[in-house]
Amino acid sequence: MSDSAAHDFHGHAHFTAPPPGVVVRHDWTLPEVRALYELPLLELVHKAQSVHRAVFQDNKVQLCSLLSIKTGGCPEDCGYCPQAARYHKDTGLQAEKLMSVPSVLDAASKARAAGATRFCMGAAWREVKDGPQFDNVLEMVRGVKALGMEACATLGMLTDSQAKRLKEAGLSAYNHNLDTSEDKYADIISTRTYEDRLNTLERVRQAGISVCSGGIIGLGESVDDRCKLLLTLSNQEVHPESVPINALVAVKGTPLQDQKPVQTVEMVRTIATARILMPMAMVRLSAGRMQMNEEAQLLCMLAGANSLFFGEKLLTTGNPEYTQDMALLEKAGIRPLEPDTSR
Repeated sequence: MSDSAAHDFHGHAHFTAPPPGVVVRHDWTLPEVRALYELPLLELVHKAQSVHRAVFQDNKVQLCSLLSIKTGGCPEDCGYCPQAARYHKDTGLQAEKLMSVPSVLDAASKARAAGATRFCMGAAWREVKDGPQFDNVLEMVRGVKALGMEACATLGMLTDSQAKRLKEAGLSAYNHNLDTSEDKYADIISTRTYEDRLNTLERVRQAGISVCSGGIIGLGESVDDRCKLLLTLSNQEVHPESVPINALVAVKGTPLQDQKPVQTVEMVRTIATARILMPMAMVRLSAGRMQMNEEAQLLCMLAGANSLFFGEKLLTTGNPEYTQDMALLEKAGIRPLEPDTSR
């Protein structure tokens, strides 16, 4: 292993600087991104796998567990989300209070025992508000870190001081997806702007917290929209360390309930393109896995996905059960990253 290679604290072999032959760019053009996305599929997957092998020198995937610590009641109008208060009558989702700190840490401990090395806490808020609830979230972050796990949160928009407090509490990463292209964004959400999302990412970055940002395909977007989303992410001054690729889970009662399911090839193309554009990032196979068979999931991993959200729920939608995930990885000879047991 070269001098630029390292192991993270879970033993994942990766390069801290681009290895020979791998170029990290921040000046991609839309025609270039679209040309990659539209390559013959096997050629695209080969290119992505070549980049992946150069950077990540093992057959391991990171298992991430996601818990909804505050479900429903969100004032936003994201067309895909059953947590929006305005859709509760049609979705049947009941708004709940913020979970207690002990309950969240108990869930984190169980996730760690099951093999998760990252624990993400999601709250259905438009923005973080200072006060007892935010203080409890900070306590949750400290508790997850004390378990030897990466602590991730997705809480909506942040102020500079809130981002700083999360960093001081030990937050490893902050998830704030762009969802889609700037052009398509207004068709999906009207209660906050694309610039709001980009500003939140900048605050997270300035606070020294790792950025987790990706998007959703299957919202009715064009191929150009998908490519523009990846273009925006890859042309940031620093690439997101984590890029979740989600397939829409069309929930009855939401405005996007009638969207057609995302085809496997579309998911694979998006993941492979993300891997090539952002070679050092963890590309996360996220929502939509319940609609994918084992072969489809393995093809996504072949295309460069090296992280899975696992467990029975992804916030409010279903996800393959833990035993299914472990059986799939074992059959494929793919090993999960091991939790840090030194703490």
